[in-house]
Amino acid sequence: MAAPYPQVILFGDSLFQQAVRPDGFSFQAALETHCLRRLDVVNRGLSGYNTSNALQALPRIFPSPAPAGSKIEYLFVLFGANDASLPLPTNRQHVPLDRFKINLTRIITHPNIAAHKPKIVLVTPPPLDEIHIASKDVADGHGQATREAKISAEYSAAVRQVAAANPDVILVDLWKALMETAVAKTPGFDASSGAVLGDPESGVRGHLEQLLPDGLHMSSEAYRVFYDLVEPLVGVEWAGTPQEDRVAYVLPDHRVAPWLSEDEYWRRT
Repeated sequence: MAAPYPQVILFGDSLFQQAVRPDGFSFQAALETHCLRRLDVVNRGLSGYNTSNALQALPRIFPSPAPAGSKIEYLFVLFGANDASLPLPTNRQHVPLDRFKINLTRIITHPNIAAHKPKIVLVTPPPLDEIHIASKDVADGHGQATREAKISAEYSAAVRQVAAANPDVILVDLWKALMETAVAKTPGFDASSGAVLGDPESGVRGHLEQLLPDGLHMSSEAYRVFYDLVEPLVGVEWAGTPQEDRVAYVLPDHRVAPWLSEDEYWRRT
């Protein structure tokens, strides 16, 4: 097995699982490029999981640290899109809002994670295009929408609250960034009145249709917005340094590596 590098872990639901997609802009590939030779980016996105599922799986994903194991430097946590599902007979993903907040807190304070002392980043789930979701869910046999825009927004607000209650945790407000992007690219839409894109009350999907093609999951454009929020948070120890292309490599750059010359290496071996 290759020697362990420090790690960036993407822990979440399908929004992280799909971050590796090669079509268009790949969030994970961009982050791996940013971290190349310094940090391994490990995707633990689990499609369909809510925070209760995640807590039960956590000891298998994050076992107790071993002396020779990899250290988690950054942990990104993105749950809530499934927790916010409505409690329907055809959908078992719902987690009540108060339990969701407790679950998130338990995840970020779990002993198996805390032992690494990572930088923890909580990410709000993105907006929901309920107008699109409603028609899709009915077609899929649910009888009604499995999610509502207003309720999903409450779960994003809950992530903000958990981040605020944990001073060492960094918040990435993906809901806000994507909604602001969608509003800016929807000509004539006035959000100042309280209208929200994707909400049946507004009746307007606007550019949210491009950011959330199926109403829930993100497009390449949306992942690009997400990456622009994340990139400045990872690698502050090497960003902006005089030799940024070489600083903090796990194995040194070939121009400064203290390796033996070829002849000396062969004489010794």
